[in-house]
Amino acid sequence: MTLIERTGERGIATLTLDSPANRNALSAALVGELRDALADCAGDDCVRAVVLTHTGSTFCAGADLTAPPDPEAFVGLMREIVALPKPVVARVTGHVRAGGLGLLAACDIAVAGEGSSFALTESRLGLAPAVISLTLLPRVDRTAANRYYLTGERFDAAEAARIGLVTVAAEDVEKGLAPVLDGLRRASPQGLAASKELVTATVLRSFDQYAEDLIARSAALFASDEAREGMTAFLERRDPAWVR
Repeated sequence: MTLIERTGERGIATLTLDSPANRNALSAALVGELRDALADCAGDDCVRAVVLTHTGSTFCAGADLTAPPDPEAFVGLMREIVALPKPVVARVTGHVRAGGLGLLAACDIAVAGEGSSFALTESRLGLAPAVISLTLLPRVDRTAANRYYLTGERFDAAEAARIGLVTVAAEDVEKGLAPVLDGLRRASPQGLAASKELVTATVLRSFDQYAEDLIARSAALFASDEAREGMTAFLERRDPAWVR
């Protein structure tokens, strides 16, 4: 079963997360297929830019707790999106949770529909947005990060645009996306690669400096008693023991 569908039109390769049964959660298989698809796009001279989108009502539900990817593989995926010499544009018409926000924030541009919603739910599971901080913290307003990292509250596309998580909150996603894709089609491949390199240099340095430590922190949290209780409670659809 293929979890990533690829289509293309006029230099734009569209990669669609197609695992609606688990709300496009970040399983080991999905992460692996997406990395392969991005590598194919990087080597394809016909591809000017990549659109990352989804089937179903959820862009990405975060880590698949039943078949999670190796943390190093997920960090590798985020880094590859940031380092890809072609722009990656997220097209979001549904919900984004936890690790899905790290995937979204790795993209260069993001257009979200008014029905989208976002939440960093890790703290409610006994975890923290550890490795996804590599892409989130350079992008998101720090005051907003303080709030949403700690509370796990849900917020909408307009708020996501206000805090810098998404580029455009659009009533009509296709209309919001159109000028972005037109601009990318008008730019030269060399111009796009060189321009992207300028704006991603600091983020890539943070991967080199902090990724190893954050992977270790994430692994320690996932192995903790509180996280086991949080994830068990989530799967059993009940409140964890610490809720008051």
